Amino acid sequence: MASPIFSAFQKWVELTPHKTALSFNDLSFTYEMLSDSAQKLAAGMTDAGIKPGDHIGVVLPNCPEFIFLMLAAAQIGLAIVPHNSSMSAAALASAFAASDVKHLVGWHSVLADLKNATISPFNSKESVWISLGGSVDDCMNFSSMLTRNLPMQKQPDITGDQPYIFSLTSGSTGEPKPIVLLQSTKMARAHAAQTLYSITSNDVTLAATPLYHSLAERLVLLPLITGGTAVLMATFSAKDWLATVGRHNVSFSIAVSSQLKQILPEIRNQPNLANSLRCLVSSSALLDSRLKAELLSYLACDFHECYGTSEIAIASNLSRKNGESKLASVGNAAPGVVIKIIDENNNELAADQPGEIACNTPMRFAGYYKRNDLTRAAMLGDYFKTGDIGKIDKDGFLYFLGRKKDIIITGGVNVYPQDVENVIMQHPLICECAAIALPDEQLGEIVAVAIVTNDREKLNIRDLQRLSAKQLADYQQPRRYILLDELPKNRMGKVMKRELTEKYTSEKYDTQL
Repeated sequence: MASPIFSAFQKWVELTPHKTALSFNDLSFTYEMLSDSAQKLAAGMTDAGIKPGDHIGVVLPNCPEFIFLMLAAAQIGLAIVPHNSSMSAAALASAFAASDVKHLVGWHSVLADLKNATISPFNSKESVWISLGGSVDDCMNFSSMLTRNLPMQKQPDITGDQPYIFSLTSGSTGEPKPIVLLQSTKMARAHAAQTLYSITSNDVTLAATPLYHSLAERLVLLPLITGGTAVLMATFSAKDWLATVGRHNVSFSIAVSSQLKQILPEIRNQPNLANSLRCLVSSSALLDSRLKAELLSYLACDFHECYGTSEIAIASNLSRKNGESKLASVGNAAPGVVIKIIDENNNELAADQPGEIACNTPMRFAGYYKRNDLTRAAMLGDYFKTGDIGKIDKDGFLYFLGRKKDIIITGGVNVYPQDVENVIMQHPLICECAAIALPDEQLGEIVAVAIVTNDREKLNIRDLQRLSAKQLADYQQPRRYILLDELPKNRMGKVMKRELTEKYTSEKYDTQL
């Protein structure tokens, strides 16, 4: 049996061999060219001793070779473990060890650092190292492998149950938690997006986030298995994103909310460059209502906001046509998904009652690799417990209130960060904010708000205090305001609240603006 992912791709290779499958900078690859490169790489890896079921660590920037590897791995049944190449050698080793990585494919400088660190378990005789961008001692050369015409060795059947990608996340302790995604899971997620956003072979899809994250992987696989064209950006900038949309006539993309915030001023200046967009989706973190409303005023295309996690992909969807009156929500359950809100005893809560978001979905992960304890703790029957707090209104719309671990408990009462942030963001001089908990001797914790302003001279703390007093309950009132130039974020644009809490728990700071 052939690989589900590679078979779906090969169907379009046969139907439209000369159609552009992938564009990257000034390079373009037809379906035939992309298939040829992937199969040469697959043959070279099997010839080097890489076997179906092996786990391959990947430390590459966004590049066509990453896509070759994704297709080759699908074809011969490998599990790839992509990670951020900017991590230290020690951090990479820890993450890969947690996933039983046996072989490595990476940028030459990263592999050289790992070689010099002489880190186990990658230095065994069975390990194959493949270098891109330069030569490294005892490593095969990625580009050279694409020039060879080795015969493909006979492979065992590759089914949908074959682990395909390990997406690396971490818990509150910082220990790696590899999320196992099967080939069938990736196919289900792609098909869900295809249905939800009406994707066809005519679409040109833009991926502008790192390929070591599941979002960009989905945005590349989606067009390749539906006969469309994938456009991959090396790195993101708002100006380049809009220029890329205009140059390639991009019709579909999913962008993280922090990207859309940067893109909005560019669209204000050159709205015509966004004319090709048929559908745009906001993902990763909640888009504030003010920004969302302004973005919609400039875009003629269909617009969606989705909520989900790496473990379950898309859980809810807010579309433009049904969400104009529900802009503060993240929509209702996506097709095939059931969402419920549960309390600390796993009992389902009534409408408008805040609790943990739990989802039953066919797009669910296969578990945390070799961490059955964590997998069991995250499941309630067929429901995945997200660790996020939310509520569902009487109309079935989901509202995201924050991470469970980010709840602020002041004087024994729960404060949900999103409730505070929604009010602070109403002030016209506030660009970004994050409500966090800081320790307090009397109340246990107090509400603190880290803020970024677009005009330091005009912003007055009294205005924020009056706004909070008017719209928030006594226990929700921020007791500290922390003025920052920017909020700390990860590569996917999510605010790292734990970093803020740790920093300002130990440091003194001035709240006077």
